[in-house]
Amino acid sequence: MVKAKKSPSGSSARGKASSKLQKRKSLSPAHPPQRGGVELVDPRVQAQMKLYDEALGLFHQQKFQRAKQELEKILEGPSKELADRARMHISIAEQRMKPSQEQNPRTPEEHYQRGVAMMNLGRWDDARESLDRARKLAPKADYVVYALAALDCLTGEADAALANLKIAIQLRGANRYHARNDEDFAFLQEDPRFTELLYPEKDGGY
Repeated sequence: MVKAKKSPSGSSARGKASSKLQKRKSLSPAHPPQRGGVELVDPRVQAQMKLYDEALGLFHQQKFQRAKQELEKILEGPSKELADRARMHISIAEQRMKPSQEQNPRTPEEHYQRGVAMMNLGRWDDARESLDRARKLAPKADYVVYALAALDCLTGEADAALANLKIAIQLRGANRYHARNDEDFAFLQEDPRFTELLYPEKDGGY
């Protein structure tokens, strides 16, 4: 963006400057459509924004490792603002993925966060230990049971995954719709029990 130069002192100079500015304003095109201050005219910026939205989706699903990988691609795009946003989320993702030996999780939320971080690192035993502790402290926390169902699925325990997923859905119905698009449950895609649980309207079941 070009910075405006200071006009010299004197009314005549100011008058000339203002008339020039008016001419420039009349000739300048309308501002391009923006989203959060980011111009979307450039196709490269549009692609960068699409990638950013996808990365944020992974981030909000607590899939920090994959989110970080996608966010790093955004740093190469033309929009500095999007790159700055991506750096902020990368920093948060890295913090969430850190094994917290120095921390001593006490609350259900802290055990849950550590469990999800361990899942993202592929440390299944550590993840299960933390999530089991979270569940003991908060047995009605649907998001903890949902995470355990995902962990069961990732470790190939279909029966346990289905049992935990059913409980998570009973605790909070929206978990049924989350599971439909969650790649963590890919292992169950061909299991008719999984289909029956997620699409009860097809056969009038639960």
